[in-house]
Amino acid sequence: MNSRLRVTTAALACVLASLATPSKLSPQQQANVQQHLAPPHYHVFQLSSLGGSVSSGNTINNLGWAMGSSNLTGNASEHATLWVFGLPINLGTLGGPNSNIGWPVKNDHGVIAGVSEFSNAPDPNGEKFSCPVLLPDTGLSCAGFRWENGHMTKLPTLGGPNGFATGVNNLGQIVGWAENMVHDPTCTPPQIFQFEAVIYGPRTGQIQQLPPLPPDPDSAATAINDLGQVVGISGICEDAIGELSAEHALLWENGKPIDIGNLGGKAFNTPMAINNHGQIAGFSDLPGDVVDNVLVNVNFHAFLWPVNGKILDLGTLEGDSISEATAINDQGQIIGTSFTAGFASSRAFIWQNGEMTDLNTLIQPNSNLFLISTGDINDRGEITGQACVLSGGACTNQLVAFIGIPDFNDDASAAAQTESNPRKIAIPDTIREQLQRRLGVKH
Repeated sequence: MNSRLRVTTAALACVLASLATPSKLSPQQQANVQQHLAPPHYHVFQLSSLGGSVSSGNTINNLGWAMGSSNLTGNASEHATLWVFGLPINLGTLGGPNSNIGWPVKNDHGVIAGVSEFSNAPDPNGEKFSCPVLLPDTGLSCAGFRWENGHMTKLPTLGGPNGFATGVNNLGQIVGWAENMVHDPTCTPPQIFQFEAVIYGPRTGQIQQLPPLPPDPDSAATAINDLGQVVGISGICEDAIGELSAEHALLWENGKPIDIGNLGGKAFNTPMAINNHGQIAGFSDLPGDVVDNVLVNVNFHAFLWPVNGKILDLGTLEGDSISEATAINDQGQIIGTSFTAGFASSRAFIWQNGEMTDLNTLIQPNSNLFLISTGDINDRGEITGQACVLSGGACTNQLVAFIGIPDFNDDASAAAQTESNPRKIAIPDTIREQLQRRLGVKH
């Protein structure tokens, strides 16, 4: 696909509005997904960039819209990006240089949520807040945004300078977290303000605070389903990124926090997605991660909840030691990323019917892409994520967004690919640092 193709937001606003209608799987499509005990073969396609050498597909809805971010020419900034029919649409920013869509946008009516820097001036308090999770570490303030019909709108905070928006459902409710003006003694300087989980909307300007699990002072919401069930984290403030900010993995039912448990660790207990059956996927540390309230070992594994009412450790791909689940669809398929120790290499995976499979073993042979991380999976089983472009069998610094389309009529090919020896490819330091920053491992 020609990377020079550009589509302006204004030119496609009418097209997007006409496409943004509810999309449900037919009975036959549901049967295709559910009847397969093994994951299908995938046809993987590279998505065009906005001119730079780094793009990432972070979420995909049932309309087939892939969303994430792409660098502009020169790689000096990244913008929230929507891919429709494989074409990139630059959604712009709130006024600053960078923006991104990073969490599950499960809205099939054209509503998108993300985070953007809203000024070119440094944060007045010197805070980084959660901005560097998805944006370059520029020292600028950030806020959540709502995008619809070609217009990006800044979402409110709880009175503080910064905010963050993550998931959005088909009711138009957006979740995230926002700062208030409380000076929190559990913050690690330069972070000073407390932050709390919030629901935005569905009415314009509406914001509802969700309480943390007592006695935690801080919380954040990451995803919401069409039943209004919200998942997220609570803990202490720290840097407002990962670690002990995510001491407790939460489900909010009717605004009340419920601790869903963990895999034995004290940090990085993070739900990433919730489907419309109330199943939750994410990642959680194992025992031995924290000693005397200091993180000494990052050892999280992907998890599924509930399984007979108990959180389930999904493990890792063979030979790896760390994993995260990033998404779950209504069919119960889970995707995520598996890492070797020290994040030296990473591979995208799909978990289905109790088995974790390297997605790189399920794609077309001789692909020049290596799938290093996942973003999201929709109810059709379509996947988006990030891949490195291979040269001489090694990852280059060119990172691209991809979309994987399942072929449910190609079982023999999928089985043959699955039996082949999966590859492990070392990733460049720049890629490893980006993945660690997104996970909150490297600030």
